Amino acid sequence: MVKAVVGACWGDEGKGKITDMLAADADIVVRFQGGANAGHTIVNDYGKFALHLLPSGSFNQNVTNVIGNGVALDIEQLVNEIEEVVSKGVPRPNIVVSERAQVLMPYHRLFDSYEEERLSDRQFGSTKSGIAPFFSDKFSKIGFQVWELFEEDRLREKIKNVLEVKNLMLEHIYHKPLLDADELYATCKRYAEMIKPYVIDSVKFMHDAVKEGKTILLEGQLGSLKDPDFGIYPMTTSSSTLAGYGAIGAGVPPYEIKEIITVVKAYSSAVGAGAFVSEIFGDEADELRRRGGDGGEFGATTGRPRRMGWFDCVASRYGCRVQGTTAVAFTVLDVLGYLDEIPVCVGYEVDGEVIRDFPTTGKLEKAKPVFKVLPGWKSDIRGITKYEDLPENCRNYIEFIEKELEVPIKIVSNGPARQDIIMR
Repeated sequence: MVKAVVGACWGDEGKGKITDMLAADADIVVRFQGGANAGHTIVNDYGKFALHLLPSGSFNQNVTNVIGNGVALDIEQLVNEIEEVVSKGVPRPNIVVSERAQVLMPYHRLFDSYEEERLSDRQFGSTKSGIAPFFSDKFSKIGFQVWELFEEDRLREKIKNVLEVKNLMLEHIYHKPLLDADELYATCKRYAEMIKPYVIDSVKFMHDAVKEGKTILLEGQLGSLKDPDFGIYPMTTSSSTLAGYGAIGAGVPPYEIKEIITVVKAYSSAVGAGAFVSEIFGDEADELRRRGGDGGEFGATTGRPRRMGWFDCVASRYGCRVQGTTAVAFTVLDVLGYLDEIPVCVGYEVDGEVIRDFPTTGKLEKAKPVFKVLPGWKSDIRGITKYEDLPENCRNYIEFIEKELEVPIKIVSNGPARQDIIMR
């Protein structure tokens, strides 16, 4: 049984917590795309953790955590993360890495920073984790797969060829110091030693797991609106954030993905530049940001304050649609307990016309929100474990949004801890 856990909108929806919870009944958790450019915050008995590359099943001893072939593998980041969770008393996670995963090189981070610097006020709001240069190289076929780190002569030759191009760019476009082939080779050898204990043939591993009927969770990073095809292009990430890509990034047959749990936040937040129709500002945004998430709405990777907004039915319905959602996990609902009234964006006004379908970027940038105001419940709902025990206005809010999403909300998260969950 293969299930995917993915995000509906900009990311930061609370996928880590949902994956961590579902991992209790899973055999395998696979990160299938993205890199260390976004984080999953998890609160459990061991403490609070911001994971970047480690799959969210890492706190569960009976789970094998796979870094799939679709991931931008930052080897130093991964090894540091493993050591960090172990240092906090977590038993050493069971981690394996696909031999076909591509390696994020130190120069990818440099090029990411240099390009944002060159773009100046036109920049994309990158986390500068090297993701766009990494994927550019992957699809230009000048990336390095993990297995290549272990083939010395081939590695030297490839480094020489790749640096011819990179150094031309450094010299003539960015006017920055050139890269040294021997230095890069030494780094690659160090990476090889670091990653060697984890490397497997993931194609065989995943094939056998599916054949044996193992429970497999595919863990996505970011959300639908950051997908390069279906997101707010070009303010997107560089790998597909959709459950459908899980088949490729993890190496499982597409028809094996039976459940797609899309994580939807009870309000909106976004990191980085780009259109954000239901965005709010000033004191209203500060209040929601301060109360939001666990300890406030700040990026798990960058620490920068997230942009805040009210729930966006248009974006969230679209996000669920492109994911192929079978069930919604509705998160951070407890945060809204301070409000007398809760605005919800139910449509976009574009050039005098109100639309309910999410448009392409040009129209989106002109869109104005159409709000419907719902009554708040003015109470703390943490600790409630039965749906019928929630305040009536809280249930009304959930059911209004469920109707707008056109898919069932089956999981309600009403607090940061693993046990703060209501199953419907």
